[in-house]
Amino acid sequence: MKTAQVIYQDGDHRWLALVRDANRADCLVDTNEYLVTSAGDAILLDPGGSEVFPAIFAAVSTCIDPARIGKIFASHQDPDVCSSLSQWIQHNPAIKCYLSWLWQTFVPHFAGQAQSLVPIPDVGMGIGVGSIQLQAIPAHYLHSPGNFHLYDPKARILFSGDIGAALLPPEEDGVFVEDFDWHVRHAEAFHRRWMGSEKAKLDWCARVSEMDIDMLCPQHGAIYRGADVGRFIDWFSQLEIGLLRA
Repeated sequence: MKTAQVIYQDGDHRWLALVRDANRADCLVDTNEYLVTSAGDAILLDPGGSEVFPAIFAAVSTCIDPARIGKIFASHQDPDVCSSLSQWIQHNPAIKCYLSWLWQTFVPHFAGQAQSLVPIPDVGMGIGVGSIQLQAIPAHYLHSPGNFHLYDPKARILFSGDIGAALLPPEEDGVFVEDFDWHVRHAEAFHRRWMGSEKAKLDWCARVSEMDIDMLCPQHGAIYRGADVGRFIDWFSQLEIGLLRA
């Protein structure tokens, strides 16, 4: 069962993490969803697949009225990222999904219509949520050709989509990374296979190294915080990617 946990709060500005579902079906990859609220407004980040919609909706309902969610951010087009969009639109027909312009004619094959989607240009854009301004940060080819992360400069949190993802064993259900060296062993194979561009990787590492980040929140696995954020960026910058090993 999904539960919502507050990972940042400053007045009405909150980040809630909906992480680690021990009750999911074995055939499904575990996903993290994040909810950002400010001044009566809310945005849901990578809301998940259609099969987890009931669990996400129930978890969100324990914290806020889901009707407050007027925006969705989709880092890319994968079904585990946003195939629940159709259910969110049924709940709130006015909801808007921000995602790369590249997927405007792709995502409607399984969810939404043109009026439901707000295209993000390749260079990124600002997304207002209540009294805060979030930034869509380019992360193209890591792993999708149209891919964005979302940065909150006030909370100093970067939602990093599949970068930082770790496929953890069921008994590892902590919200945060506690042992970095142990943790990245569960991230290595994923990053080698799914991250396809060395140039894009180094560009991303250089960009985010200059940002103030207290937490790096991936779509799978535990959250990096404090010194582990820099450790991860250094580790990723040195990792060989885009290849298979026998």
